Amino acid sequence: MGLKEQLSRPDFRRLIVGQTVSSFGDWMGTLALMYFVLELSGSTTAVGGVLVLRLLPSALGAPVAARVVTRWRRRSVMLWSDMIRVGMALALPIVPWLWWVYFWAFLIEVVGLMFLPARDAAIPFLIEEDENEHDTGTLEVANGITMATSYGMIPVGAGAFGLILWGSQQAGWEGYWRYVVVFWLNALTYVVSYFAIRSIPDLGPGPVEKREMERTEEEDQGGFVSALRLPVVRGVLPGVAVVALGLGALFSLGVVFVKNVLDAGAVGFGALVVLFGVGALAGLLLIHRKAGSLMTQIRVGTAAQGIVIALMGGLGSPTWSFVGAVVFGASATSALVGAITFLQEALNGVERNLALTAFHAVLRFGLALAALLSGGAADLLKEAGASPLGMAPGQFVLAASGLVVLLGTFLIRAPGAAKMSPT
Repeated sequence: MGLKEQLSRPDFRRLIVGQTVSSFGDWMGTLALMYFVLELSGSTTAVGGVLVLRLLPSALGAPVAARVVTRWRRRSVMLWSDMIRVGMALALPIVPWLWWVYFWAFLIEVVGLMFLPARDAAIPFLIEEDENEHDTGTLEVANGITMATSYGMIPVGAGAFGLILWGSQQAGWEGYWRYVVVFWLNALTYVVSYFAIRSIPDLGPGPVEKREMERTEEEDQGGFVSALRLPVVRGVLPGVAVVALGLGALFSLGVVFVKNVLDAGAVGFGALVVLFGVGALAGLLLIHRKAGSLMTQIRVGTAAQGIVIALMGGLGSPTWSFVGAVVFGASATSALVGAITFLQEALNGVERNLALTAFHAVLRFGLALAALLSGGAADLLKEAGASPLGMAPGQFVLAASGLVVLLGTFLIRAPGAAKMSPT
C-alpha cells in the first residue's frame, strides 16, 4: 500500500496533519532556543547547553516515560502531552533568565519523550485492518510518512524562523520579544496537534493488544530496563545508536565543515540541509520497494550512512558533499524506519510501548552525545594546532565519525525469532 492509500485513511491523515504542524513548530522553536540562549548569555558554551537539554531528558526521563506510556491509554498520553507543552512553550520566553529558559526547555523534552512512543505505538492500530495480521510494506510506509513529518519540517522551520527574524529587523523590533513570537507560535502548533488527535476516536490498544498488555503488567515487566532485556530491542538499538552518532556528528560539525572546508558559507549549509531533506523524502518513496528483510535494510542503511560521512570528511569535496547529503538522508531514513517497523512488528502491548520508548531515548541521547563529543574533539584538535592526515580538525573528526558508524553496523544482529520476550 502506497502513500496515497495511507493518507486516504481519515484517522491516520489527521494524525499526520497534526504531527506536520507540531514538527514545524518544534524545529522553529529549536533554532529560536539556540539564538535566544546566545543573546541572553553571549556564550557559545551556553548554546552547547541546549544540546545537553536534548540529552538529559532521554537519560533521566525515559524511565518515567516508560511508566506513563504503559499505564495510560495512548490518546490520553498524547492529548495531555500537547496541552502541557502549550503551557510550557508559553512560559519559556517570558522571563529572560538563562536558568528559566533551560528549565522549561528541559521539561518540554521530557514531555515529548512521552508523546513519541505513544504516537508510534498507535500507528499499527490506525493502519492495520486486522490485529492478527501484519503487512510489513504498509506499516513501513506509514512509519516513513510519520518520520517525514519531522525531517521534512527542518528546512521549513528554519526558513520560517529566519523570516520572522528578518521581519522583526525590518520593523525595528529588537530584543528578546521577537523570540517570544516564535515560542508562542510553537505553542499554537501544539494546539493544532491536540485538536487533530482529539478528532481521532481511538488510538488503541485493540482487544488482542490489550490482553497482551494486561498479561505483561501481571508479570511486572513495565519498567524501562525491561525493554533492554528484550532480544529484539538489543538487536536493533545498536543500529539506532550508530545512526544517531552519524546524525549528531554532522549536526555538530556541519556549519564549520561547510564554512572552512567546502568554503560554501551559510547558503551552502542551507543547501546541505535541504538536500538532506530531499534524500529523506527519496528514502521514504523507495523503502517500500526494497528487497530483503528489515534487519538487512537497517544494516545496509547504517553502513551507507557511515560510508557517506567518511567520504564527505575524507574528500572534502563540495560536489560529493552535496550529492552525499542526498544519500545520507535516504540511508538514515531507511535505517530508522526499518528499525521502528521491526520493533512494531516483533512486539505487542507493553513490550511494544517500552521498545518504542527505548528507541526514542537512544536516538535522542545518541544525537546529543555525538554532537557534544564530535564538537569537543574538533575543538581540542584545533586548540592543539593539529591537522591529522593533513585534514582540518572538523574534517578529520567527521571522517572518523563515519568510520565509527560503519564499524557499528557489526553490532546490529537479528534475534533468533521474530517475536521474543524475556523469560
